[in-house]
Amino acid sequence: MIELNNVSKWYGEFKVLDQCSTSVATGEVVVVCGPSGSGKSTLIKTINALEPLQQGEIYIDGKAVHDPSTNLSALRARVGMVFQHFELFPHISVMQNLTLAQERVLGRSTEEATVRGVALLDRVGLGNHADKFPGQLSGGQQQRVAIARALAMDPIVMLFDEPTSALDPEMVGEVLDVMVGLAREGMTMICVSHEMGFAKEVSDRVIFMDQGRIVEDCSTDHFFRQTQTLSARAQDFLSKILSH
Repeated sequence: MIELNNVSKWYGEFKVLDQCSTSVATGEVVVVCGPSGSGKSTLIKTINALEPLQQGEIYIDGKAVHDPSTNLSALRARVGMVFQHFELFPHISVMQNLTLAQERVLGRSTEEATVRGVALLDRVGLGNHADKFPGQLSGGQQQRVAIARALAMDPIVMLFDEPTSALDPEMVGEVLDVMVGLAREGMTMICVSHEMGFAKEVSDRVIFMDQGRIVEDCSTDHFFRQTQTLSARAQDFLSKILSH
């Protein structure tokens, strides 16, 4: 479903991604972790060209993201993206947040888009909040609306960029529950996250990044149970993050 071949990116003289290669099969759940500044968020944003790359190739369902002739708007309509800070439209209702792109991009009628929106709000446990504005919701509720909005476009892939890092600890679980449900339904997912409990429970693979490089790319079981075989940097990261 997703293929990255030798992806590199620079910010001026700084190389933020360095020869990154991996692939994600249909229905696979991959968690990307690593220290701050390791390139995790940049990597996930190159997948749907929110961040342009300078070198390498990226394919989604056979479509070349790196090809200038590719219709990125059409491609992005099939790739759900959930951000750290929700990125909901604050001036329109929750339901309008879910229906706007369905109508403008997918060409659905208002009635069709609303039916889909109602079903998705029910799915994320927010069926009675359709007429509220995002600012009237908690952070966890806003993030669940953001997930519902992404799902409203019927994506073939879901990308999550640290979806719980801006939330109060009490709200993290309600967002992770929705993500666990998606994973168990077979959604192809890449999640940048420090939630190691989620990674252990749900992911098929873990990618560990450091200094713009993919240092580890292995099964979840290998990453957490065979730590002695990992790089010294990955072992150090795990020892710190799992000791609390």
